[in-house]
Amino acid sequence: MGAGHSHSESPPRANAATTRLLWALVVGVVAAVIVGAAVTWPSSWDRLGSESFLYEDARRLDAEVLAYDETTGESTVQVTTPGAEEERTMAPAGVASLTFEPGDEVRVIEVDPEQPLIFSDFARDPPILALLIVYVVLVIAVAWWRGLGALVGLTLAFGIVAFYTVPALFDGASPPVVGLVTSAGALFVLLYVAHGPNARTTTAYLGTIAGLVFTAIIGTWAVTAAQIPGVPSEAEVNLAFLDGRLSLQGLALCGLMIAGLGVLNDVTITQASAVWELGKARPDLGPWQLFSRGMRIGRDHIASTVYTIAFAYVGASLPLIMLIAVYDNPVSTAITSSEIAGEVVRTLVGSIGLVLAVPLTTAIGALIVGLGGEAADDAAEGEAHGETHGETHEGAVAGDASTGADPGPAASGAEA
Repeated sequence: MGAGHSHSESPPRANAATTRLLWALVVGVVAAVIVGAAVTWPSSWDRLGSESFLYEDARRLDAEVLAYDETTGESTVQVTTPGAEEERTMAPAGVASLTFEPGDEVRVIEVDPEQPLIFSDFARDPPILALLIVYVVLVIAVAWWRGLGALVGLTLAFGIVAFYTVPALFDGASPPVVGLVTSAGALFVLLYVAHGPNARTTTAYLGTIAGLVFTAIIGTWAVTAAQIPGVPSEAEVNLAFLDGRLSLQGLALCGLMIAGLGVLNDVTITQASAVWELGKARPDLGPWQLFSRGMRIGRDHIASTVYTIAFAYVGASLPLIMLIAVYDNPVSTAITSSEIAGEVVRTLVGSIGLVLAVPLTTAIGALIVGLGGEAADDAAEGEAHGETHGETHEGAVAGDASTGADPGPAASGAEA
């Protein structure tokens, strides 16, 4: 009886100690984020919306296509912008494959009231809004409050990018610092709003932060060594023209850190949940057993996520890949060309951070759950004895449960 009493007292003390350590680490990270945000906080937001894409005296209008002439490429449109409703002619779009059908909603530019309107883009508000509504309804219907929390967290995270990241970069702040502050701050909001303030969420947060730090360190070297961007893209050239203070290599590094955030977080929160579920199912497992079993799941996550990242890039950049394939260049030259090198570096650095984050997150979770639960003294749990003996021990545990044997208070201790 004395031994049983000893077991009931020990786990809560270990659990409380590890929980306090976890929250101390989180407070340290949040304090660093606050200091970084204070140092890089933009002095003004005047740069946002300060440039116009239109010529002087030009204006944007909404219109509906009434008729399209395939011979000339001109269209007859009905302007629908309030105060400017009238039937006008729209000049050819200039792209042979771009045709119009009666009823198409388009956006046009009027440079001169006496000249035909210039096609700008299609009005995509209705279908995108419909997709957004379907997405929100499905997320909430399937994930309930967790889904709602994720949507709220995502909105707040995008707010950080819009109202801190972009103005801070225009204000001349250090892009690596801005990238780290944005990533750590957005992660904090996303995880704790979506998953709640508990040890499992904190494990995922700290694991993601660790992976993010490695991503920043490796990315800083990779962006400089590979000279990314060596030949800037059109968007980067325009940014440099608008604001000469912007460092294009710094922007590449900042984008690299933010780009890998979603996949990194997805893997770490799943790993943390996997370790917790293992701890609940087998409260007798110690930290090492939890880590080794959790890493079996983690290896599958790493394998699947690596090719997920790669194919996401290939799908998004398929037109560019096809264009490069047309020209007579060696494969090595094409892959390392300025158009693709940036995405290759981003994919590789993000994948390295992800691979490192998985064991780090698993180790943190295994320590918390293992120290908070009852360590297994049975030699059957050792790796040297193999899975067969482990399965026999699981059967013995199940047999105890079927006879009503008390598994001990360690199960509640695993819920750190």
